[in-house]
Amino acid sequence: MKISEGPAHVGCFIFFLLPMVSGVQLQVQDKHVVMDNGILQVTLSNPEGIVTGIQFQGIDNLLEVRNAEYDRGYWDLVWSKPGKKGTKGTLDRIEATNFTVIVENEEQVEVSFTRLWNSSLEGQVVPLNIDKRFIMLHGSSGFYTYAIFEHLGEWPAFNIDNIRMAFKLNKDKFHFMSIADNRQRLVPLPDDRLPGRGQVLAYPEAVLLVNPVEPEFKGEVDDKYLYSCKSQDIRVHGWICADPPVGFWQITPSIESRSAGPLKQYLASHVGPTSLALFHSVHYSGADLILRFGHSEPWKKVFGPIFIYLNSLSNEDDPLLLWEDAKQQMIFEVQSWPYDFPASKDFPQSDQRGTLHGRLLVEDRYINMDYIAANGAYVGLAPPGNAGSWQRECKGYQFWARANADGYFYIDHIRTGNYSLYAFVPGFIGDYKYDFNITIIEGSYIDIGDLVYKPPRNGPTLWEIGIPDRYAAEFYVPDPDPKYINKLYVNHTDRYRQYGLWERYAELYPDEDLIYIVNQSDYRKDWFFAQVTRKKDNQTYEGTTWQIKFELDNVNESAVYKLRLALASAHVSVLQVRINDPSTEPPLFSTGQIGKENTIARHGIYGLYWLFNVDVPGALFVKGNNNTIYLTQALSGSPFRGVMYDYIRLEGPPLPPCNSSNNN
Repeated sequence: MKISEGPAHVGCFIFFLLPMVSGVQLQVQDKHVVMDNGILQVTLSNPEGIVTGIQFQGIDNLLEVRNAEYDRGYWDLVWSKPGKKGTKGTLDRIEATNFTVIVENEEQVEVSFTRLWNSSLEGQVVPLNIDKRFIMLHGSSGFYTYAIFEHLGEWPAFNIDNIRMAFKLNKDKFHFMSIADNRQRLVPLPDDRLPGRGQVLAYPEAVLLVNPVEPEFKGEVDDKYLYSCKSQDIRVHGWICADPPVGFWQITPSIESRSAGPLKQYLASHVGPTSLALFHSVHYSGADLILRFGHSEPWKKVFGPIFIYLNSLSNEDDPLLLWEDAKQQMIFEVQSWPYDFPASKDFPQSDQRGTLHGRLLVEDRYINMDYIAANGAYVGLAPPGNAGSWQRECKGYQFWARANADGYFYIDHIRTGNYSLYAFVPGFIGDYKYDFNITIIEGSYIDIGDLVYKPPRNGPTLWEIGIPDRYAAEFYVPDPDPKYINKLYVNHTDRYRQYGLWERYAELYPDEDLIYIVNQSDYRKDWFFAQVTRKKDNQTYEGTTWQIKFELDNVNESAVYKLRLALASAHVSVLQVRINDPSTEPPLFSTGQIGKENTIARHGIYGLYWLFNVDVPGALFVKGNNNTIYLTQALSGSPFRGVMYDYIRLEGPPLPPCNSSNNN
């Protein structure tokens, strides 16, 4: 295969010949603005700043020309006034009112579309100044976009549920979607979701394809949530057109402006064909992650830039090479971060940022008398808060790194500001927070030295269920009902990404709930991945009570035992704990109502992390094998109410630590 020798921004598999152009050109028309570098041409509405057209490789428009111009490529948000319940607000497609040229030369064009807020707009649009920027570089097979949001002065309070950049592609061209090496496929047409071709299931996003245009999709379920991804994994995703072979890719070189840390789940690409860049959303977290601003609360944040990358092949080559090339381009963009070309003073370049490094160790004397290297730990800087607050934080920037096998971590390109340092370690429960805030200034290089995390621990492990990694993936995930299937996830590592798995619980346990026997049962086979409600008939549901049966060789009736309940997700649930008597009132422990994450319905395996530490008086236990812990999820009324467990551990009373246990 011949490899082109184009500019660095042009992927190695692009086969089109670059025309002789003098540089980037900008055409300003009455109702449109056109950026053209000879490789592609991008048309934006003037002054609204909506991407109305992308011309590339002989295709007049990669976007959906059947849609109105405002419904092709756009920044939008969902907002509401304070006091509104739930997470449903008003969609604002952010149509700007002023256009400005920021940079215009042969090497670069940067344009700005702004909408300034004033009191005459109160109640009509979100009270923010918004500046949408678009950049085109000479020799680049794509373009960049970012946005600056600002809340000023005596402006009113408001909430935001969702912030994103969306592209709706030409449905006649783009049929193959790729969001990961093992998550790529031909997808149905949007027409297949319409009445007569698609049958809506338990909620509008999930549709059973009963009469699709392409018969191969008949009997499949389409649902955008099937293609959600962790924030840390959404670096490149997009679409392939087979004729001509062209790729449309969205590359996110940094997740610093996304809300809620590296594990937050976001939508990516889905049937439409739609390509999304989400910076903030309440998906898999609910009301806990609504962006809430008070009256006169100052705030400014830069979202992005992201890179929209286009590539192409000769007709003889495998179109999947476009995906391989897009991954290489993603690496180039990540290595180029922070970019040196955005003109806004609100986007700091490399020499205006800072770096922090150190080592994280774990101290758990019931496992090892020596310190344990925090292998694979997530270590991050986020706005000051309590331990674990980063997963609900959404106003500031976050910067994360993974520790190596020896616990060393390196966080670079940190914006100036005041932060807390947080961490969590796979294999150990709980959250770490450094005792002091950290101030990053321009050019700072901070060696914070050795840090020690002491995870929650009162005594030796008597037994445990699961793996403390914040996911429920290790538990039993059933096969989907053959009537509701997505072929992509058959024999797939993400087997939980199937519609209707919650219904399989009642089929497996039609009359009695799950019973788990310590040292006999296998959590991989005998612990259902979610404690859901049981369907009694076609319209009613009931709460469920799971039992953990175990033996105690000795019981110290005067001591206190500790039950650790780590949850991977919760949705409108009340989890109650009782010991050896399922009828005890009140229960020994109750969480109260927790969670609005909707993870069960959205085919996730985790949402927000919850850790509950329950004191259990030894007098409640008995010597021998007649001990039972009853876990009741008490709320009914919906098939989607329930919890996902991450890990459960029962600890005995404190003893002199030893180095004989391998439990976590």
